[in-house]
Amino acid sequence: MSSPAVSSRDLPHPARDEIRLEGVLHALSDPMRLRIVLELAGARGELSCSDFELPVTKSTTTHHFRVLRESGVIRQVYRGTAKMNGLRRDELDELFPGLMGALLAAAARQAVRLAG
Repeated sequence: MSSPAVSSRDLPHPARDEIRLEGVLHALSDPMRLRIVLELAGARGELSCSDFELPVTKSTTTHHFRVLRESGVIRQVYRGTAKMNGLRRDELDELFPGLMGALLAAAARQAVRLAG
């Protein structure tokens, strides 16, 4: 059986069993990346990169998405010309039960505290 053709637009993602806790924690340690993950967690589905209004340059935004993708926190796929982003919540919850819920809740509490 031959493997399916890989498009030049396919983006590399770690398989579920390749996702490492230290990689996830590193990815979520940056305020911009945590902000992206919070938005994705609150979304009803995937969001395109252009849906995010981050106070950084486009190249820095691209870097943040790449770190999140390569750590296994998000999945990115092209749909037409848009790069769509989705949180790999189910996989992360299976690998690290309670981690994402606790991190997202703590980040939301911190955002309220800092805004007030």
